[in-house]
Amino acid sequence: MNYIVLDLEWNQACNHEFENPRIPFEIIEIGAVKLNKKLKLIDSYSSIIKPKHYKKIQPHIKSILNYDEATLKKGRPFDMVFREFIKWCGTDYIFCTWGSMDLSYLQNNMDYYYMKPFPSPLKYYNIQQMYSDIIDKESSMIKLEKAVENMAIPVDRPFHSAVNDAYYTGLILQKLSPRDIEDRYCYDVYNNPKEKEDEIVSYHKNYMEHISKEYDDKNEALKDAELFSMICYRCGKKISKKIKWYANTPNSYVCVGKCWYHGLVQGKLRFKQSKEGKIFAIKTMLPTDKKGMENIRKRQDELRIKRQEKRHSKAN
Repeated sequence: MNYIVLDLEWNQACNHEFENPRIPFEIIEIGAVKLNKKLKLIDSYSSIIKPKHYKKIQPHIKSILNYDEATLKKGRPFDMVFREFIKWCGTDYIFCTWGSMDLSYLQNNMDYYYMKPFPSPLKYYNIQQMYSDIIDKESSMIKLEKAVENMAIPVDRPFHSAVNDAYYTGLILQKLSPRDIEDRYCYDVYNNPKEKEDEIVSYHKNYMEHISKEYDDKNEALKDAELFSMICYRCGKKISKKIKWYANTPNSYVCVGKCWYHGLVQGKLRFKQSKEGKIFAIKTMLPTDKKGMENIRKRQDELRIKRQEKRHSKAN
């Protein structure tokens, strides 16, 4: 299997008044490098795309790109470039990206041109998250340039060119070279599960992930006992409740339980909106400790006091 390290450049409307809601971010460049199973760079791909909607580059985007509108006019249509790119990828590959947005924007553009979607669920590697987990747990959203600097990777080509950024991302993956890379995959949720039988439950070394089916609204989801079940991230067995699920924010919930075999377990649940306007949830169960549990309990107490103060102020 090969690793396709993908990077995109995209443009958007200079004024929201002229934004096309079906394609708010129009891809103007696809760049990628191909690594073999030993993470050796074996090929690269690069192509400029001639925009259909946003022919004038938005000022902020223009300030960081290495080309202008004249270059875009020489590009080819998205559907032509995409088909060529997918053929270049081959038949046995997995995508790798810096962050989680590239695949969403790519699939949005595919939808706009009524192209066949990727198989679902779509596994990929988030190299930005991988860097954070291995190198710097405090910097989950670190920029590519900073990561390159931190890893002392020579800068011999400009950033903000899709193929160059893919190249640097590939070099970071080479230097990280985690032995447990097979366990570090994640799922893209642009095409999220629709029905119960489509739900995704995956067990990793240090966490369990459950991506739910769609619900008409959050109230329907809150009635799903299985979604809010508390289970161990390792053995999958039900665990005793230490802190029941509570709303940490309007769209996220947390809890803490204890597994007889594997200790304290923290649950996180986030509600997201599907592209059709429905609701689905991503639940993760992962290990924690007494300090982590006390922080979660402290947060719960703070929220309870705030609610009481709000009710008191309304009563007066």
